[in-house]
Amino acid sequence: MNFSRDPFILNVGGARYFFPQDVIKDFPLRRVSRLHNCSSEKDVLEVCDDYDQERNEYFFDRHSEAFGFIMMYVKYGKLRFVPQMCELSFYNEMIYWGLECSQLEYCCQRRLDDRMSDTYTYMSDETKPDENKVEENPEAPGEKKWLERMRMTFEEPTSSLAAQILAVVSTIFVIVSMVVLCASTLPDWKTAENRSVEEHRIIEAICIGWFTAECIVRFIVSKNKCEFVKRPLNIIDLLAISPYYISVLMTLFTGENPQLQRAGVTLRVLRMMRIFWVIKLARHFIGLQTLGLTLKRCYREMVMLLVFICVAMAIFGALSQLLEHGLDLETKNEDYSSIPAACWWVIISMTTVGYGDMYPISVPGRILGGVCVVSGIVLLALPITFIYHSFVQCYHELKYRSARYSRTLSNEYLN
Repeated sequence: MNFSRDPFILNVGGARYFFPQDVIKDFPLRRVSRLHNCSSEKDVLEVCDDYDQERNEYFFDRHSEAFGFIMMYVKYGKLRFVPQMCELSFYNEMIYWGLECSQLEYCCQRRLDDRMSDTYTYMSDETKPDENKVEENPEAPGEKKWLERMRMTFEEPTSSLAAQILAVVSTIFVIVSMVVLCASTLPDWKTAENRSVEEHRIIEAICIGWFTAECIVRFIVSKNKCEFVKRPLNIIDLLAISPYYISVLMTLFTGENPQLQRAGVTLRVLRMMRIFWVIKLARHFIGLQTLGLTLKRCYREMVMLLVFICVAMAIFGALSQLLEHGLDLETKNEDYSSIPAACWWVIISMTTVGYGDMYPISVPGRILGGVCVVSGIVLLALPITFIYHSFVQCYHELKYRSARYSRTLSNEYLN
């Protein structure tokens, strides 16, 4: 398309910008530079919203203030966000004009990354197909709809009335199994009659039967069997159920006589592994889900916390062993006879637990103890801020997801 020698005009949201005609080819904004290759008015209108050939003016129905900041980048080479404007909205303007996030200043890049991380879950929930969502397709087979509803019932406790009832029943079984497990370790329970022991085994078998049936049904109705096996909660279910069957098989093969049970210790360990049943509550409570999701996302901060503690243990452990036992003093503190023993004192001092089983007796050792306590408070507080913000973010994400399924439950009540 032949352009006149007059300056070309960009009209963005009512704001007009005048440029010499010869700069259009190499203009830093890709959308504007595309105008040079337009051979017809139709091609021009594919780039802009309107065009006035007489005045050589191109109209763009975009955010004028955002374009003003983009023009500052063209002139000065620095691109920053518009104050009081959503980072994602400004990022959309950048994409429209042909800019990339790497062209932002570093501080603005971090703001954009944080905003996109905060909204990723919400956007993905709305735009991506949910593997647990029931598709209201009248042409879908009845069997597929039934499987989808079964999957929702077992995976999402707030998706329907039946799912809530199932979650309550499963929670009751978890509580009963934990009470029975704890009661079985009481001395009075061990010396009770065989009838009580038999009742305990019956209750335990019923609870295990419920957990097994629930796990099998969830496996059958799952879409991806391999993905089902890899999920952390499903692995926990397997760890909670399998010890019972292993202990039953070992009892059948070795008998009830303790002298014949060479694997008696193994049986006791397997029985105690049923404590994993309590983690099954994470399937029905947002609080436990939030804790697990936070630990998953903050593993770097957790590693950093462990590194801080290990470094402090090495330093204060060596110094306390030297001051309390290593120097040639009249009275040596035998509690600090080695650095590993001193590290125990360091960890309980840094965490401000202070069991009182060992403590420094020399003046330099007590001064070191005060420094150790203060250092522990500071070092432990540094990564906690990041973990706290991640916990709040995870909680809101899970609450949002739960609210979406609660709306489905409300519609079910209305219908």
